[in-house]
Amino acid sequence: MLRIVRAAARAWRRPTGCRGLNAVAEEAVPQAAKPEAVGSAGPQEPVLRRCELPVPAPRRPVQAWVESLRGYEQERVGLAELHPEVFSTAPRLDILHQVAIWQRNFKRISYAKTKTRAEVQGGGRKPWPQKGSGRSRHGSIRSPIWRGGGIAHGPRGPTSYYYMLPMKVRVQGLKVALTVKLAQDDLHIVDSLELPTSDPQYLTELARYRHWGDSVLLVDLAYENMPQNIVAATTGLKTFNLIPAVGEQRAQVPQPTG
Repeated sequence: MLRIVRAAARAWRRPTGCRGLNAVAEEAVPQAAKPEAVGSAGPQEPVLRRCELPVPAPRRPVQAWVESLRGYEQERVGLAELHPEVFSTAPRLDILHQVAIWQRNFKRISYAKTKTRAEVQGGGRKPWPQKGSGRSRHGSIRSPIWRGGGIAHGPRGPTSYYYMLPMKVRVQGLKVALTVKLAQDDLHIVDSLELPTSDPQYLTELARYRHWGDSVLLVDLAYENMPQNIVAATTGLKTFNLIPAVGEQRAQVPQPTG
């Protein structure tokens, strides 16, 4: 008690701007009386990734489990908060259909081509005189009304079906796709893409064990420094695609077909 009174008196004599009596009283308490922090040797704390972007007041972030690829049994290691405007939007199936058709026709090229009357072989002379034969007048036997003649108004390939959707429609379609995938438990978030081995068989067995389906798309937030094991494991797999989040090009490995 005498120590606290003396410390309070010294604090009263100090100029303004110093710490209060509570801080002085804490200094007066002997160090042995304070409990020492004991380091916990147990398991690590679960991962909790909060939403970095601001969320509107009426809405709340969407929570999803964070998984790990380092083992078959170690699935859920924490929680992640996702933005509701991306992963909890209204399911506009019409916009999703428009984006799916646009992606299907984006690289579609039709090579169908027919020959006109100027390209087919033969028919250089007039088949009979214009008058006097009693038959209808013709100028060439390769006219579209003749058998073996040219095709009128046929396809003249190659024809491109390229067109562009507005950016707002494409972004909304991506939001709807992510929302539906998350609701159907087809979208999984992992803490990292580190694999214990580069064997492709491990990745296929992991997808089969966790019921991910026959085709898996792996999206990495990093663009350059991807884990070497995941890159080597997905190189020889046709149903596993590894792409960065900034685009649709496979980093350091060729894009598989199928």
